[in-house]
Amino acid sequence: MTTGTATTGTATPRRLGSSDLSVFPVGLGLMSLSGAYGKSDDAEAIRVIHHALDRGVTLLDSSDMYGWGHNETLLGKALAGGRRTKAVLATKFGQTQNGVDGRPEYVKSACEASLKRLGVEVIDLYYQHRVDPSVAIEETVGAMADLVKAGKVRALGLSEARPETIRRAHAVHPIAAVQSEYSLLFRVDAEKTLETTRALGISFVAYSPLGRSLLTGAVRQVADIPEGDGRGRHPRFAADNLARNLLKVAAIEAVAQAKGCKPGQVALAWLLAQGHDIVPIPGTKRSERVDENLAALDVALSADEIARLDAALPPGSAAGTRYPEAAMKAVYL
Repeated sequence: MTTGTATTGTATPRRLGSSDLSVFPVGLGLMSLSGAYGKSDDAEAIRVIHHALDRGVTLLDSSDMYGWGHNETLLGKALAGGRRTKAVLATKFGQTQNGVDGRPEYVKSACEASLKRLGVEVIDLYYQHRVDPSVAIEETVGAMADLVKAGKVRALGLSEARPETIRRAHAVHPIAAVQSEYSLLFRVDAEKTLETTRALGISFVAYSPLGRSLLTGAVRQVADIPEGDGRGRHPRFAADNLARNLLKVAAIEAVAQAKGCKPGQVALAWLLAQGHDIVPIPGTKRSERVDENLAALDVALSADEIARLDAALPPGSAAGTRYPEAAMKAVYL
C-alpha cells in the first residue's frame, strides 16, 4: 500500500522493510499532542495532523501510552471523514501504567483497545513500544503475528529493541520497522541497531530526530523550558549538560547559516542522508513547524558538510543520557 504524494523535491517514498507499506520520507510523531511537552489543544492538534496530511506526510506515529489513550482517540478524530486513506497509521503497545507488558494475551487485548480508540478496522504498523524482559520476544511477536493473520494489523515493528532481540523477533515474523531515538547528537545505540536492521532488510524509524528541539537551538538555557514540559526531566537539558550540548549544536548552526536554512533542517537533512531505509518522525504542535521540517527535504548536504558534522558531533559525544536513569532501564533491550 502506497499512500501520499510527494510535495518536496527529494520526497521519494520510502518502503518499510519488506512490507507493502511505503511512506513519505518524513513522518509526524504525535506524542507532543498529548501533554508530553506541556499543554496542547485538541482542535489545534487536529489541524496540525490535517496540515501534515495535506502536505503529503503519510506516517503518523501514535501510542496507547501517549496521554494513556488520549493520543489514539485524537488521531481517530483527525482521520475521520475520509482522511484515513491518506495515512499510514502506526501505534504501539506494551507500556502500561504498571510497567511493561509483553504477554501474548495482553498484546491482543491492547490491540482491540487501540482499534476501538482509533475508530479503524486495521492498524498499518503495530509496534511493541518497549521490550518486556520477563517475556520471550518470540512469544510477544508470535501474538503480534496472530494479529496480522486476523487482518487487524498490516505490519509489525519494535521500539527500542537491541540487535539480538530484533534478530529473534524477525525469525518469528518479518519486522517492517524498528524505532529508536536517532539524531546527530544521539547516535550510539541507533547506529549499532542499523547494522542489524540493514542486514535483515528492516527500516529504521528515527524518533526525536531533533533531540527534542535541542538541535534546533530553540532551548538556550534551562529557563527556556516551560513548566510542566517533560524536557525538564531529561539529563541532556540539565544546566551543565545543556551548555556542553549547545557547544555541539553550534556546528549545526554554522552549517545552517552558510546554507541559509534552519539548524533543525540541517539536522534532519543529515539524518535523511544516512540512508533511504531511515524515516525520521519529528513531532510538533504547530503547522508552521511541519512546513519547516519538510523543507529539510530540499536541503542538500555536501560530502564535506556531512563530514564536518560527523566530526563535530561524533557518536557518544552527547552530555547526559537519553532518558532519566529509571527510564534508561527500559530502552535498548
